[in-house]
Amino acid sequence: MRNGDLLRRAEADKYELLITTDQSLRYQQNMSEREISILILLSNSWPRIRPQIARIREVVSDITAGEVRELEIPEHER
Repeated sequence: MRNGDLLRRAEADKYELLITTDQSLRYQQNMSEREISILILLSNSWPRIRPQIARIREVVSDITAGEVRELEIPEHER
């Protein structure tokens, strides 16, 4: 499924947030009319992402409708 189709389907199904590691998504899609929020994790390495779950939860609780945020994932746990 292409990104535009995925976002339309997610919004139609009432999803509020998409978490992805696709760093080009924000440049490929016009997000100005979107209701879904997008959190882009700047790593696709689960061993690097897993220790950052608390930080991810903080961003998720603070993100607003239609917002796109990027979250840097450090190479080493902080």
